[in-house]
Parts: sequence; structure tokens; C-alpha cells
Amino acid sequence: MPAHRTAQETLYLSRANRVFPGYKLWLAYIMTKSVSWTTDAELFDLIRKYLFTAVIGDIMDTQGLQHQFLAPAIQPLHPDMIVLGRAMPVMEADTAGLPADHPLQQKPFGLMLEALDDLKPNEIYICTGSSPTYALWGELMSTRARHLGAAGAVLDGYVRDTKGILRLGFPTFCWGRYAQDQGPRGKVVDFRTSIVMSQVHIAPGDLVFGDVDGVLVIPAQHEKAVIHLALEKALGEQTVRRAIENGMSAVQAFQNYGIM
Repeated sequence: MPAHRTAQETLYLSRANRVFPGYKLWLAYIMTKSVSWTTDAELFDLIRKYLFTAVIGDIMDTQGLQHQFLAPAIQPLHPDMIVLGRAMPVMEADTAGLPADHPLQQKPFGLMLEALDDLKPNEIYICTGSSPTYALWGELMSTRARHLGAAGAVLDGYVRDTKGILRLGFPTFCWGRYAQDQGPRGKVVDFRTSIVMSQVHIAPGDLVFGDVDGVLVIPAQHEKAVIHLALEKALGEQTVRRAIENGMSAVQAFQNYGIM
């Protein structure tokens, strides 16, 4: 970690140390390591190698960011899937029952195709706003998104064409599988705009990370400090694991390291 911390990182560290009282016992060690990044590619590599949602969530809890996990119903389509990238938020709306001449009824999927085509490398199509009565994602959307270099899809609802998505291996997180089409029932009404999903505010470009234990969102202004502290805590958990494997009691381990 860098020898000189920003004021924000120092504040975050002091908060974390109050919650994890053994923090400083092993923090001196990690401070000797040079862990930094200058690009998203380097950041994503660090997260994939060393982090998982639980440890990041623990750190955000210490910073007062206690509502950053999406609903537990949003799970990976396959347990080995990991989604990691920048949010490209999408807003869906139910349109069933609207008159045929309503503006939202003029296009079969609203702005869905435009939103899909606007995906950039390492972005995540993250969609909310609809009722749970139809699928928001499918195989052809996954095919297009993968071609564009997108990192995955996170849906506040269902997906279909499950076998095709699994064949593609495209990281997809959702409520589950349900084949009913969105075409006559819902439309994308906006994209690349801030949304609220599971009471979590998501802005374009926020860091989104999901694994088998859930999906969380790290606000851009907190990203650097949270990731640094999560890397430090992950190392601490490895230290505790080794101590327990060597016979240390759970009580003693928590007294020594403040982590369990």
C-alpha cells in the first residue's frame, strides 16, 4: 500500500480500526507491500485475484456505507460466475395496458436496443424498474454485449434463453429464469442514467462486483479507499486463517487480530 495516504484514506482507516481492533497488528506488514493501480484493468485484476464481496462489504460497513448490496434474490446464473466492471444503468418501465398511440408503444423494446449497442468495454448492463412478470435479458443480448466487450449483466428481474447464456459463459446475475418476453409488457425508457435498485443508488461508472454471495456497488468517490482497505483486510483474514489452522482458538484469534 502507498506509504502516504490521502486524508480520506486516513479517515477510513481510523474507522476500520475501531471496528476491527486488531487491524494494526498486521497493517504494518501490508504497508510494506506496493499495491496500487493506474488503470481499470489493473484494478480489476487485483479484485479478481484477492477480493470477494464479503470482505468489500465488511469494509463498506465500517465507512457508513451499509446499504450497498443489491437484493439477495439477485444471484449468478451459474455459481462460478463473477461480474466486475463499471455500471451502465438502464431504466425499464411496464407498458402493458398503455394505449397503442402512447409514445412508449412506438418501439417494440423502447430504447433497449440502443442501450445494448451503447455498451462499452468492461461495462455492466444493470437494469431495474419493471415488475417481476417478464424477462429482461436473453441469449442474443448476451451475444451482442460480449461482442462489445461488456463485463456482464445485472437484472432486477428474470432472464431467459438460459442454456444459451450459459453456453456463452456471459456473467449474468438475476432473480432467476422465466421465459415470458418483455416485448408487449415493458420497455427501456432511459439508459446511462442514475437509478435506484434494491434501495442502492447507482450512477454511471460506479464499480459493480458480484460473486456467488451477491452483488454490491461501490460509489466512485469511495472506490480507492474501500479497495485499499479491503485488500488489507483480505490479507488479515489469511493471517487469521493460518493461525486457526495452527490451533489458535477463535476467541484468541479475534483478540489478536480483530477479524473473524
